Amino acid sequence: MNRWRAAFARNPFGIAPPLIFAIFVGPIMLGLFGTLLPAFGIHPAISDSHLSLDPWRALFADPAFGKSLRLTLSVGFGATIIAVFIAFGSVALLYGTSAFDRLRRLLAPAMAFPYASFAVGLAFLIAPSGWIARLLSPWATGWDQPPDLLIIGDPDAIALTIALALKESLFLILMIVGALGQINSAALMRTARSFGYNRVQAWLKLVAPQVYRQVRLPIYAMLAGSFAVVDMAIVLGPAAPPTLAPFTLDLYRQLDVVLQLKAAAASIFQLGLVVCVIGIWWLGESLVQFGLRPWFSNGHRRGYGAILVSSMGLLGLGLALLASFGAIVMLIIWSFSGMWTWPNAFPHAWSFNAWTSSNNDLAGLAGRTIIIAVTATAIATVAAILCLEAGVAEKRQRWIGITYAPLLVPQISFLFGVQLLWNRFWLDGTLVAVAMTHLLFVLPYVLLVLGDPYRALDPRIAFAARSLGAGRVRTLVRVKLPLLARPLAGAMAIGFAVSVAQYLPTVFAGAGRINTLTTEAVALASGADRRLTGVVAFGLTALPFMALFLATIVPNFLARNRRGLQL
Repeated sequence: MNRWRAAFARNPFGIAPPLIFAIFVGPIMLGLFGTLLPAFGIHPAISDSHLSLDPWRALFADPAFGKSLRLTLSVGFGATIIAVFIAFGSVALLYGTSAFDRLRRLLAPAMAFPYASFAVGLAFLIAPSGWIARLLSPWATGWDQPPDLLIIGDPDAIALTIALALKESLFLILMIVGALGQINSAALMRTARSFGYNRVQAWLKLVAPQVYRQVRLPIYAMLAGSFAVVDMAIVLGPAAPPTLAPFTLDLYRQLDVVLQLKAAAASIFQLGLVVCVIGIWWLGESLVQFGLRPWFSNGHRRGYGAILVSSMGLLGLGLALLASFGAIVMLIIWSFSGMWTWPNAFPHAWSFNAWTSSNNDLAGLAGRTIIIAVTATAIATVAAILCLEAGVAEKRQRWIGITYAPLLVPQISFLFGVQLLWNRFWLDGTLVAVAMTHLLFVLPYVLLVLGDPYRALDPRIAFAARSLGAGRVRTLVRVKLPLLARPLAGAMAIGFAVSVAQYLPTVFAGAGRINTLTTEAVALASGADRRLTGVVAFGLTALPFMALFLATIVPNFLARNRRGLQL
């Protein structure tokens, strides 16, 4: 007992990592277990259930399963490869320029754009009757009516693949920017330039390999997310059949218990698929490294090929930014549009009718969304601070690595089991269950954003405070947190945006009784009322941007006229 008291007195935050581990990983492990049992015939609703392979036989016998699997593989690998190509190519061309500094300021707002809103706005933009076709018709296309083209929901999921790649490329660039701060990239660039390499070759040959090692985990998470995406697949992907994640969700929504067993088998299959895919990607890294070894060591100074490849990556980045901007413009125009006939580029009249008619419903949806996001973000921020203060990042990497599990495990693979867990505690379909489920996905992002600034804080500042008699808690509250106000606010804004964008966790934990702006936007995306869809999707987009705005101004307000604090 005295030993434990001494350890607590020496580091009162030391108990935080195992405690958070138990609270955080417990629901995930129980969720996986709760999905695994129904996948083999054991379901709480079946009193005489026994181990069986019938759910798997039914899954493999489904005529839509093979097509869904092929679509999932093409979308997952295609979107991830394109996103990596865009991210590394564009950064190689822009690094060290003033445009790179401007890009860094655009990344956070672009990342805050929820996936559902991005998909809805992009659908309004590229649909056969969308804004691009209106701007070009009839003077450039000769179309007097919308063309009969299957762009949204095409059977090969091309629109979904490109949209997902553009959205994920911005996330990966943000991760690359963070990784650049962990290596001495400026010195490496100077060394390579002194040997006659141009700027693009210098970055790709010396900086990129080290950066890739830093962002390998985010790339794996991006790969897993591409294979398990649901909201964007519902809006932009094919419906007959869809990719595996929406296919599984459709099975879960059936009231037939046999179909739910089949859905559980599909969930576990997708988990195994993602594990295999990450393994294939890992082997692919070795093959690419072996194949590029001659290029790294050939000593050629003329890097025209590298510049061409990087230029193509920069083109992809431009498309990603234009798609994000165009999607936001589309949401604004449709939410305020009156009568709008083809092929006019803008509405004949502007109206607030869509906003006024949905005012009460929109306020309720926004209120629930904010309550859930604020609760999940607040708990995640406190948990991240406790973990980082306990020295987890430096001494016990395994705790930090565990928190990334929800980003690597497909959501559909364990959320059904989590729903059963909440049901056991009579929390199913409550705001508490939804907020706690969102926490599983918010905490990893808060740790990613806050970890580097926390580790970069000069430890001598804390040593000075401790030498003046301040304890660890007072040093944290009175010294460290004020110095970390800006990255702390940024991490909270990102966590808020992540929670706002959660679709599948809300569907499962909410049990159909808790609707948020995200679930409503996805539900309305397939409807005929574009104005109402624009209103809900724009409201969904506005919340993360408001959080980012507050994260910018609040630290400045707190820092004005700041004086030295008495410890």
